Amino acid sequence: MHPVHCSEMNEVPVVIIGGGVVGCAVAHALSGRWPDVFLLEQMPKLGMMTSSRNSGVIHSGIYYAKNSLKARHCLEGNRLTYEFCQAHGVPHRRTGKLIVAVHAHEEEKLLALKARGDMNGVEGIRVLDRAEIVKREPHVKGIAALETPSTGICSAEEMVRAYARMAMERGAHILTHARVQGLDATGETVRVTVEIGDSETATTETIEARCVVNAAGLFADEVAGLLGNNSWKIYPVRGEYCEVRAPKAALINGLVYPLPHPDLLSLGVHFTKTVWGSVLVGPSATYVEGKNNYERERLAVSDFAQSARELIPVIEESDLQLGYSGLRPKLVPPGVKQQADFVIARDENVRQVIHLVGIESPGLTAAPSIARQIAELVAQTLN
Repeated sequence: MHPVHCSEMNEVPVVIIGGGVVGCAVAHALSGRWPDVFLLEQMPKLGMMTSSRNSGVIHSGIYYAKNSLKARHCLEGNRLTYEFCQAHGVPHRRTGKLIVAVHAHEEEKLLALKARGDMNGVEGIRVLDRAEIVKREPHVKGIAALETPSTGICSAEEMVRAYARMAMERGAHILTHARVQGLDATGETVRVTVEIGDSETATTETIEARCVVNAAGLFADEVAGLLGNNSWKIYPVRGEYCEVRAPKAALINGLVYPLPHPDLLSLGVHFTKTVWGSVLVGPSATYVEGKNNYERERLAVSDFAQSARELIPVIEESDLQLGYSGLRPKLVPPGVKQQADFVIARDENVRQVIHLVGIESPGLTAAPSIARQIAELVAQTLN
C-alpha cells in the first residue's frame, strides 16, 4: 500500500479498522463521499484472514432468518456483488447451486428451506427431482434438490484487491502492517493509536478521527474492548478444505451442497468448482483455541472422503488432498444451537464508533450492501 506521512493523519473524517472484504468495501463506499478516508490493516496484505480463506461463493440469501441483517444484506449484496465484479474485472461466474436431499427424511427440511428462501425474496428457487439432478450433476446422489440460480462463484482475493484499488483511486489511504493499540474518545473525535511497520522498525502514530468503523473480523470484539465495550465475544470456528484431484474433479460441474449443518455451525461440507476449475470439498466446522489457529490438529483426508461420499459415492480418499483452512468469527459459543445475526451497531458509549461484529458467511456476498448501510451511519455521524 502507499506510504502515508504523519502530517496527513492529523485529523481525518473516518478510520476503518480491518482490511478484509467488508473493510475494503466500506472504504470504497466512503471514499466516494469523503476525502482522506483511512483503512488500517494489521496484516502484511489485505484480506489475508477470513476473506480469502473461504469458498468464494456468491450466496443467494436462502439460508437466513426473515428480516435478519444476514438475509437483507445477502439479497442486496448478491446483486451488487455481481455488478461490482462485472464492472471491475473480478473473475466470477453465475453458476447456480444445488442443495441436495440425499435421504427421504430430508425432503421436509428441503421444502422448509425453500419456504425460507421464498420469504426472503430469493428469486427462481425450484425443486428438482432425481432426473433433473442427474441432468445437472450426473454423479451426485440425491432424491431431490433445490436449485438457486442466483448463486455463483468469484475470486475473493481479486474482489478484495478491486475494492481497495477503487478506494485508493478515490483518495482513500490504506495502510498494512498497521496495528491498532488504543481507542480513546476525546469529545468530538476518537484518538486512534496505531503501530505502523514491521515489529523491529515500527513507529507509533495517533490519528484523530471524527468517525471509526470497526470491521476487524476475528478481532472485532477486541477492538470494541479498547473502548471498554465488552458486549460481544468472538469464538473462532475453523473450516478446513480438501481439493479433489484429477480426474475425479471432472465429476463436479458447479456448486453442490448438502442440507445445512444440523447444529447450525456451517452450511455443510460441499463441493465448490472454483473460477479456476479446481474443485474444493469443505469446509468443516470446528471450534478452536486461538484466532490464528489454522493448522494445529487438522482433520484427516479420510474425514473429508467420508463426507464427500454422502453426495458423490465414487469419491475415494486417494482422490483428495488437503487444502487450506479458514476461521469464522462466530458469536455463538460451543454447544449453543442457534444462528447469530450480523451485529451492525454504534458503540453504546461513543457515538462516533460503529461496530461490525460476527460478520461471517455470507459476509463476502453482503459486503457492498453492508458498506451502503455504514455509509449512511457515517453520514449521520459527520453531518
